[in-house]
Parts: sequence; C-alpha cells; structure tokens
Amino acid sequence: MKNRSIKAICIILIILFALVVTTLFNNHDNSNSNVVNIGYLPSDHDSALFVAQAKNWFKDNNISVNLFEFSNGGNLMVAMASGHIDIGYVGITPVISSISKGIPVKIVSSVQNEGSGIVASDDSNIASISDLRGKRIATPGTSSIQNMLLTYALKKNGISKDNVSISDSNVASMINALRTRKLDAICSYEPYVTIPVEDGSGVEIASSKDILPDHPCCVVVARENFIENKRPILKTILDIHENATKFILENIDETSTLLPDTIVKNVSVEKESLKDIKFNYGLNEEYINNVMEFMNVEIDLGFIKKPIPKEKLFENILISQHLSNNKV
Repeated sequence: MKNRSIKAICIILIILFALVVTTLFNNHDNSNSNVVNIGYLPSDHDSALFVAQAKNWFKDNNISVNLFEFSNGGNLMVAMASGHIDIGYVGITPVISSISKGIPVKIVSSVQNEGSGIVASDDSNIASISDLRGKRIATPGTSSIQNMLLTYALKKNGISKDNVSISDSNVASMINALRTRKLDAICSYEPYVTIPVEDGSGVEIASSKDILPDHPCCVVVARENFIENKRPILKTILDIHENATKFILENIDETSTLLPDTIVKNVSVEKESLKDIKFNYGLNEEYINNVMEFMNVEIDLGFIKKPIPKEKLFENILISQHLSNNKV
C-alpha cells in the first residue's frame, strides 16, 4: 500500500511538472508574429546570440525574443520537436540525429567550427588520449558533439568505448567533478575547457582542432513551419546573426564583456576561450560539403545509420536567395 501511495505521488508530481513547463512556454507564446522563442546552450559557441541580445539588435528590429537555456543539444532538439522552440543555436550532432528521426527542422546558418576539447584532472597522470583507457570521462550528453568527438578520438587511438567509463553531466557539474577527482577527464565545449585549465585543476590533452580539424560544430536551426510562415523574420534574425558574428571577429575583447556572467564571470577566461572558437555565419557549398563529410564520420561511428540528403538538412531557398555569398 505504501509503495502504491509513493507511485501515485510521483505520478502527480510528474503531471504538475509538465503543467508548469507548459505554462512557462505558454507565457512566452509566439503566436504574435514578432515573438520568437530561441533555444541555446550555456556556451561561448553561442556568442553571436549573446552579443545580439546585449546590443538590443532584436529589439531594434521589432523582434521580441524569448531565450531558453538548455543543458545539452539533445534536450533543445526535444523542445524544437514539440514546437516550444522556433530557432536553436545547437551542435550539429544532435541536429543531424534529430533530422534523421524526422524532426521537422533545417539548418539555416553556420555558427562556429571547433571550440571543444578534452581536459584531464591535473594530477591524473593523463597526458594524451591513449592514457584514457580505464578512466572516468564525462560529456554534456550522449547526443552531444563532444561525445561524438570523444568517441572518434578513442577509436583513432585504438580504445573501445567499453574500455572507458563515459557519463553524461551538466557542464558546470563536470568542472566540479574534475576538481574533486570524481572524474578523471571531461570532453566539453568552451568556456568549460578553458576554465579548469586557467584555474589549475585541469590540463587540456587535446582540442577539437587536434581531434578533427575544422569540424563544424554549432549551427542555427529553425522549425520548418517557422521557415515557411515567418520567412521575413527569419531573414532579419539571420542578418542579425551575421552582423553579430562580424562584430565578434573584429572585437574579441569587447565580446568577452558581453557574454552572460552566468556562464563565467572572469573576462580574461572568456578572452582565452574565444580564441579557440572559429566563428562563422551563413551557408555556402564549402561549408555544406564539410557538414556532409562530418556526417559520414558519424555514420562510421554509429551515431546515425545512413546519409541524409542535403535538401533534408539545409533550407534550400535560404541558400539560394540569402546565404550563398555569406562567409563561412
């Protein structure tokens, strides 16, 4: 009887939680044509979004943006699948996986390449990827690009995933676990690579540019119904993304002061972090081919089963009408 009561309470709590989440998103209803819900991760990869928000560029263009933070790209894509998020700044790996499962989203712009890394605890005696055998490692999530990069690095060094202990973790918790020696290493995105290196609790043993040079990382994705129904707003948002990216490339020092202090309050750490990220914008044939090659690596690693045609991944009208000449 007691167990039944506990189960009943748990069910009630789950229902209440679902109602709270639904209410939260309904309070940010985007039925208004100028209201857009944008999902993002607490990562310096999304600096263009943070700069645009800090500079009030959305507001200046009469766009009301609601920002929603997610712990990893998989969770963000679930929110897009349910229709709660219109646009996402998110890693290419969960995007490809989601599209392969039929989630109605498309890539509308690049955001950045590289910008991740593997960091070992400072006293772990781990000096290279080959030393990770038998170690405890965390990534932001099974569907994250960091998990894919770790898998690729292990395979390249002849280590099976069965020979390491890989767990999913919130990025901030990851850092604390590294400091307290509950983890031997982490594979994360910036600034959570630079933070432990700068405070002396970790040593970067491989950056993502060492693992897979110039790999695509974060992209801007939009729900297909948003693309079809709100194309002028999407075009404006992509123009803002382009301008914000150009601002970053020309003003790294100022950019470091515009990022949310909820991620990291130390501006000098942010400056170091931003140096390891290759910011870009738009879509062109070279970038698209880079994504297609990256997808083949994911197939080889078993992250997806078969190739996805370009027209399923990318918004063709945007490529031809707006983005084909943009710099990547």
